[in-house]
Amino acid sequence: MAEQRDDGKPGNEPGTDIEPKAGGQPAPQLDEEQLRQFQQFQQFQDYLKFTEAQNQGLVPSQPAQPLTQHYGGQPPAPPGPPPGELVHAPRPRMPRWLRRLGGKLLAWVIVILLICIGATIAYRQIFPSDAGQDTATFVQGGGGKHHTNQVLSTNPWEAVRAIYDTIGKPYPPATRVEKVCLSMSEQAQAQFARDLGYPDCATAVPALNAKVTDITPYIYAVRPMSSVVPRQNLTIHSCWYSIRGGPLLGSFTLQEVEMGQWLITGHANSPEPCPAPPAGN
Repeated sequence: MAEQRDDGKPGNEPGTDIEPKAGGQPAPQLDEEQLRQFQQFQQFQDYLKFTEAQNQGLVPSQPAQPLTQHYGGQPPAPPGPPPGELVHAPRPRMPRWLRRLGGKLLAWVIVILLICIGATIAYRQIFPSDAGQDTATFVQGGGGKHHTNQVLSTNPWEAVRAIYDTIGKPYPPATRVEKVCLSMSEQAQAQFARDLGYPDCATAVPALNAKVTDITPYIYAVRPMSSVVPRQNLTIHSCWYSIRGGPLLGSFTLQEVEMGQWLITGHANSPEPCPAPPAGN
């Protein structure tokens, strides 16, 4: 007589076959290892059937699963990077409109830079820089600052008085040369130095300063001779004045230039006899 189970149903424990064989005889019980082998055999049969159907075109082609996969297991994970190696995320592709915009902006930046470079070159050609030049080289070029800046006297009498004042006062040598020579045109600088016996204006100024013996009467000797200022050229002769305490500097011809300034454009030694000064009003 067959042994009864606790639940009253035979073959309910794991590893048994509860389906009876043909003829009403119960199927033999299978242990866990036999059950695993039987399931693998069923999987192999299913694989053969699938492969045959695939070769006949009855099912779409799909990658076959490995035969070593266990029942109920998960498919193997794809191969990953070696341990310790960083995985770089794929770089996002820049939108086409953004690439086009960046190209246009770059082109505009290049155009603006070229315009700035061209403007700088043109400016330096028109207005040369005096950086790196010594005083003698700078004053030989005439300065040219009076074209755009208020650097000269707006009164011709004051312009000549400033020559005596600068040569007589104890200015630094470089400042003295610039103040005297840059108040003259290049032609007047050359005439001034030649008439007084020097090779150039930058050499003449310190030599004349060394001849000043009494500063006060020397720097205040020149004064206006007339209240009427001509609008063209004007020549002011040093022999109109009683110059004491230093060298006589000769005759200066002046011309009105930009912004009402007066530039010394010519020089000559004082004439003999000295012409009469203009009548004052």
